[in-house]
Amino acid sequence: MSREILINVEPQEKRVAIVSDGQLQEFYIERPQDRTIVGNIYKGKIEAVLPSLGAAFVDIGLIKKGFLYLSEIEFAFESVDTPKTQAPKEIKKGQEVLVQVVKESFGTKGPRLSTHIGLAGRYLVIMPQDKQVGISRRIEDEVERRRLRQIFNDLKLPKDVGFIVRTAACDKSKQELMRDAQFLYKLWKRLEKTVEQKKAPSLIYEEYDLTLRAIRDSFTEDVSKLLVDSKPEFYRIQNFMRTFLSYLAKKVEFYRGDDLFAEKDIEKQISRIYESRVYLKSKAYLVIEPTEGLVVIDVNSGGFKKKFSQEDTAFKVNCEAAQEAARQLILRDLGGIVVIDFIDMEDMRNNRIVERKLRDAMQNDRARIQLGRISAFGLLELSRQRLHPSLVETNFETCPHCQGAGLVR
Repeated sequence: MSREILINVEPQEKRVAIVSDGQLQEFYIERPQDRTIVGNIYKGKIEAVLPSLGAAFVDIGLIKKGFLYLSEIEFAFESVDTPKTQAPKEIKKGQEVLVQVVKESFGTKGPRLSTHIGLAGRYLVIMPQDKQVGISRRIEDEVERRRLRQIFNDLKLPKDVGFIVRTAACDKSKQELMRDAQFLYKLWKRLEKTVEQKKAPSLIYEEYDLTLRAIRDSFTEDVSKLLVDSKPEFYRIQNFMRTFLSYLAKKVEFYRGDDLFAEKDIEKQISRIYESRVYLKSKAYLVIEPTEGLVVIDVNSGGFKKKFSQEDTAFKVNCEAAQEAARQLILRDLGGIVVIDFIDMEDMRNNRIVERKLRDAMQNDRARIQLGRISAFGLLELSRQRLHPSLVETNFETCPHCQGAGLVR
């Protein structure tokens, strides 16, 4: 399977497409005015405490106040003050707290904050408030988990911080992991000094932009090449690669043609992301309808013509639909509660197979997911972590004539 990362840079936006065998698998867009703040670390000031909600609003220097649970504020103070008895008994307006954005502003809601600070590297995430080493649950091979655990037992890591081993650490050497750990520890120590010097509210650390995030998270050895159509961006990527991923630097190429996405036949695939109806190879189709708090995906047999029994037809269509539904959730960056209405099947074994195909198709999704089972009515519920506004919300605004109904009287 050939994978490529394509980066298109325009004056007003950057676009990243991850393509597998010519098919668009992931698509991201970022504009200077809409740049994500997820991952940013702020020194904030508590603006208001709401015991009835068990939360506080925190001023981090943005228009909307951040939302933080009180239990996390207590954790933050306890992690600084020892013993625990020295932690403040009462959380008051005006107190300062170090927070990280874990969820973008959405509608009228401000950004969701956390005091569990995490700085991501290539293979590791440093957790300054924790003192243990954890391994990503996505690494399922027990032999590999034991190998990574043994490496970290042998490494002489600082005792005042913890680490999480990312999925990208699979098969990596002790030296590579040690290099990543040392870099992250130095970065955190530098940020600690910044925290002492700056007054609240202020930005302490800004997460990488779209290009560098895509390289950090998706540029692995199974990627055949990375193509970028901007010379300044190409040089910036090369500098980043020399520092962090020198062994992959030779795979970075500058695209000299006229239109990178058009030549790779990506523009047509991007335009389909915004359509509510998605056709499958079998001529069946999905209808995807996001609402304010719920996404509904309806599976229809459509023009499926093969001569199977009703049960076999439903099974074949549902298997294909499960894989495509997973791809569309990632492509469109849809979050919240998702309900998939599969075609009814009587054989429970077929239901379990469809569930497994959906689960396997979502293995590479970086968002946190909880999957339910197919009910007696053919409905499967799942929740997908909402980190950013969806692509439709990013690129479109509600029609002033129909107010989003899609109908004009």
